[in-house]
Amino acid sequence: MEEQHVGALIVVPGMLFGEYARELADLAVKSRLPTMFDSRATVVMGALMSYAPSWPDMYRRAATYVDKILRGAKPADLPVEQPTKFELVINLKTAKAIGLTIPQTVLVRADEVIE
Repeated sequence: MEEQHVGALIVVPGMLFGEYARELADLAVKSRLPTMFDSRATVVMGALMSYAPSWPDMYRRAATYVDKILRGAKPADLPVEQPTKFELVINLKTAKAIGLTIPQTVLVRADEVIE
């Protein structure tokens, strides 16, 4: 990516990269490459930011489906839902390490800022 002068890296969800999230985040910091991942956990590990569905919210919503099924609803009759709550998490320590200043307008929109 350095040879190609890549300006940023977005890691898509999936099994292929999840196992190497920490290594990708470390390499990105070493290469001064802004990264966006699909989970808060990767930002805690050192990635710059994530924007993804809120897993606690999705688990709560799944519990309502379990409740309906246990009360007799047929799973096939239940509607398929898309996530409705998304979270933006930013790691300021990583931003500083790669020489990036996150605008205040973005920071105030973040659900969590790791310092």
